[in-house]
Amino acid sequence: MDRRTMMIGAGALILATGAGVFSFGGRDDLPELGAANAQEAANVDTSSIVEMSIGADDAPVTVIEYASFTCPHCATFHNGPAQQLKSEYVDTGKVRFVYRDVYFDRPGLWASMVARCDSNRFFGITDILYKQQRDWIGDGQPAQIAENLRRIGKVAGLSDEQLDSCLADADKAQTLVAWFQQNAEADDINSTPSLIINGEKHGNMSWADLKALIDENLAN
Repeated sequence: MDRRTMMIGAGALILATGAGVFSFGGRDDLPELGAANAQEAANVDTSSIVEMSIGADDAPVTVIEYASFTCPHCATFHNGPAQQLKSEYVDTGKVRFVYRDVYFDRPGLWASMVARCDSNRFFGITDILYKQQRDWIGDGQPAQIAENLRRIGKVAGLSDEQLDSCLADADKAQTLVAWFQQNAEADDINSTPSLIINGEKHGNMSWADLKALIDENLAN
């Protein structure tokens, strides 16, 4: 498949795995994806969730990327076009870039919670997560994924205490899932990576196509 897809409807989040927390090794470290339906998600107060962005607030073009840390195509986009976008347009004040999480699965949620453990380190941890995606996902064993994510967090400068607190925060996890559902429904997101460029939705694309779209918006 060229794109991993998800479905959000009036019913339950299809890819959810149930409420509560995922327990391993005698510890309730890692929250599950919540199974709230769209109506329930809409009623959740998500004002505590920080919008992760870089670039000038008054940049003429805003690019919002919807992506999952476990999506291979998102890793390809992040390690290629997204880096060129940053150097040529974000760092020069022409584009404000916003990253919004999509949760296909528990590892993607856990990775987000590690990245969000310190908002000042978010994009640095995001770079590591995408560059090392295959390594930390491994063969998909939850305990090993958790250990790999902790290792990445520590390399990025997070303490054991910070990681313990962030990964055990079930309320934060459920709020993140509701925030994701609200955003995805509002922007009609059904695949990753998806891009919203000055309010217009686009699918995954090459750097040449993305650059052309940005230049077109800058010219308007």
